[in-house]
Amino acid sequence: MDDIFIRVDNRLVHGQILEGWIPFIKASRIVVVNDEVAGDIYRETVIRMAIPSDIEVLVYGVDEFAGEFSHVCNNRKRTIILLGDVDDLLRAYRAGFHFDYVNIGNIHCDNGMVSCSPSISLSKDDIQRIMHLVSEGVKVELRCMPRDKPLDAREVIEKLKD
Repeated sequence: MDDIFIRVDNRLVHGQILEGWIPFIKASRIVVVNDEVAGDIYRETVIRMAIPSDIEVLVYGVDEFAGEFSHVCNNRKRTIILLGDVDDLLRAYRAGFHFDYVNIGNIHCDNGMVSCSPSISLSKDDIQRIMHLVSEGVKVELRCMPRDKPLDAREVIEKLKD
């Protein structure tokens, strides 16, 4: 899956994806994996309108994607897969969408969350989910933009325990 970039970003499609990650990855396809967007034609239409017309856009619910990912990712197109949160990421992983690398780029701060970087806050559940993926051999990096220095999520989480 060298042509696949997997990212958790609660905003899904936004300027950083369009102006930063698409050119950096040289992506020709974006796959949005989110139950709410997949079930809301208005939100899906807005996302499709925001993405340049030369970029293919696919939208799936989490379970649907987990069953289809081998077909979706099989044709060697450079692809960005966007998930809205760590729970969806782990759900997809447990349903069969296995990967060895993921980027966490933005999770907004809410009550009870710990700030790990200026753009990433994690709940206790998020931390447990990430550590489960790490125990499965997944490299989890925290990085907002391509030019930012990537942080190893495991190392950041270990420092939070101190």
